[in-house]
Amino acid sequence: MTISKDITRPSQEIVAQLRALGAATVAGTLAGLGIRQPHIQGPISWNKGKSIAGPALTLLMMPKREDLYGEGEYNDPEKQLHRHVLYHAQAGDIVVVDARGDMTAGIFGEMMMTYFKGRGGVGMVIDGCVRDYPGQIELDMPMWIKGLTPNFHTQTGLMPFDFNCPISCGGVTVMPGDIIVADDDGAVCVPAALGAKVIEHAGVHHEWEDFAKYMLLRGGALQRYYPLHDDARGEYNEWRKSNPPKTQS
Repeated sequence: MTISKDITRPSQEIVAQLRALGAATVAGTLAGLGIRQPHIQGPISWNKGKSIAGPALTLLMMPKREDLYGEGEYNDPEKQLHRHVLYHAQAGDIVVVDARGDMTAGIFGEMMMTYFKGRGGVGMVIDGCVRDYPGQIELDMPMWIKGLTPNFHTQTGLMPFDFNCPISCGGVTVMPGDIIVADDDGAVCVPAALGAKVIEHAGVHHEWEDFAKYMLLRGGALQRYYPLHDDARGEYNEWRKSNPPKTQS
């Protein structure tokens, strides 16, 4: 029986626009809005070239205490809360795990990851490890992790303690339903209430960056084109007439 711990998900439009901005722009914009450290430190992209965004399903791991959590992986599978966070997965979701930076415990293996992808999950961010990686290569699930291990978590010193609850992952507080933006630069947590504001503030800066890159590649002066100087605004407006912004789906 699935434990009910639903989350509130942002609109698909907001998620798509944040994904288009990318982790670096989102992180910089959040800093300007007062969120100084949104970068989840430690986990890195394990599938280079992947770019995702989506609401966070959270999983909290704690140091194992044998009177609270038995040794056997399959003795009573439904008591294992890391299964229940996956039961709540919907298309577009991202699982974020507070694994305490542990490098010995594989939080998810091939079967769990396959189930999550089958539910429509788009990625995972774990300040720890996964296992069964050879079997996951073809699955190609976007992952931001610290490394790999052959161990399952109950074999080591961690136990799943709660899910869809506030967690700390890589030094960042992540609330259920926060929006994760992750690419090769890393994974960033956007507070759910700030999603639209990030898009609004980032758009003012982001819209002229294509023009700036175009001019810099042609030897343009850094002082004039990055950031865009007021004197170059007319050039940008003319360039934009024949180079409209790409529509993001």
